[in-house]
Amino acid sequence: MEFFGIDLVALIKAVGYAGLFGIVFAETGLFLGFFLPGDSLLFVAGFLAGQNFFSLPILIFGLFVSAVLGNMLGYEFGRRIGPKLFSREDSLIFKKRHAITAQNFYDKHGAKTILLARFMPIIRTFAPIIAGIAQMHYRTFLMYNVIGAFVWIVGLVVLGYSLGSVIDVDKYLLPIVLIIIFLSFLPGIVAYIREKRKNV
Repeated sequence: MEFFGIDLVALIKAVGYAGLFGIVFAETGLFLGFFLPGDSLLFVAGFLAGQNFFSLPILIFGLFVSAVLGNMLGYEFGRRIGPKLFSREDSLIFKKRHAITAQNFYDKHGAKTILLARFMPIIRTFAPIIAGIAQMHYRTFLMYNVIGAFVWIVGLVVLGYSLGSVIDVDKYLLPIVLIIIFLSFLPGIVAYIREKRKNV
């Protein structure tokens, strides 16, 4: 199954457990991991587990740990650079009021943001970093980090696993992945449209 010229099934088979765990860790914890296709990879990995290529328990456990640790790294990175941002003078790119606005936002909506960001490509990479910059309470962050990782990993992997055990599902794999990608971007699209309407 090719997607944007990449055969996801062949790629996942080639990288194996270690590669999958590394990709999820990078997408959720490393600043440059925003371009990685986490949702589709999770679904296809579950699909392959349904065809007995992966062990479902090992897959879920490893991906869950990777997702949690990735967010923790992102949070710590944001927390360490946060004080430097708040102590900086305003410049053409950086405005101190933007950092203060981010902190106020996380004080009010941080938990919900960390949970929902798991299902939003690009945003899930930056959400824990911004949470760290905004000095979000760590226990609150950790709790919703764990909950979000569990729902995200188990939901997509088990969905793929369930369909992977169905005969001839391979021909439906690409449309299903495209639907998952569309749905993952939908919340961001809706939020953008609402924001544009408010500013009109």
